[in-house]
Amino acid sequence: MQLPGRIFDLFGEDAIWSDDHEGLSGETLRVTGPTGAFYVKQGPSARAEHERLLWLKRWVSVPDVVAFEGDALVLADAGWRSLERKPPADAGTVLGTALRALHEVPVRECPFDERLDVKLARAAGRVRDGLVDAGDFDEDHLGLTPGQVYERLVAERPAREDLVVTHGDYTPANVLASPSGDTVLVDVGALGVADRHVDLAIVLRELDGPAAGSFLRAYGPAEVDEDRLRYYRLLDELF
Repeated sequence: MQLPGRIFDLFGEDAIWSDDHEGLSGETLRVTGPTGAFYVKQGPSARAEHERLLWLKRWVSVPDVVAFEGDALVLADAGWRSLERKPPADAGTVLGTALRALHEVPVRECPFDERLDVKLARAAGRVRDGLVDAGDFDEDHLGLTPGQVYERLVAERPAREDLVVTHGDYTPANVLASPSGDTVLVDVGALGVADRHVDLAIVLRELDGPAAGSFLRAYGPAEVDEDRLRYYRLLDELF
């Protein structure tokens, strides 16, 4: 990272910088020093996340923005572990409750569009630019090329979208929980209005049978469409 000098000045000369941390992408650095612990991100995804954090904090708990300069974003460490790192026995319940709260945010209030027109256009660009790693596909998609995945997505596009405010990468790694069950959502750079199955497909892929059941009970009434779950899990392969 080539960070602005004033970002470095926040932490002091003795700060320890590391990319060895759980639950966050390799484009994120963790910084610890006399003033505390922070996460530093940079680039277009950091700009997108900054915009979304400023908007989203009105509705749900998210990390505090410590600084933003140029395309560098500094976030305070909430001090809680992700549900991936050390999941409680009721992890499914915690995940379902937190996602329901996010999906109840009024769609009309959200300025970020992540509907299929937007996602498919972005996916086409990633395929064109060679940014998709087919070797990282889920087991049932191995052997497909990124181009074939995109063609299937276009051909099998759902007829409608059940629109809510989605997280965009709703995994246990991106939900921090306190011992009392309070939660903080992290890595919200893909947040926006989209089909609720964007989030449901990703989180249900990560949960086993009992945890998936408790998640769905906590999430509450919703029409869960198995075909759309498969579709949005396939779409996620291109991101």
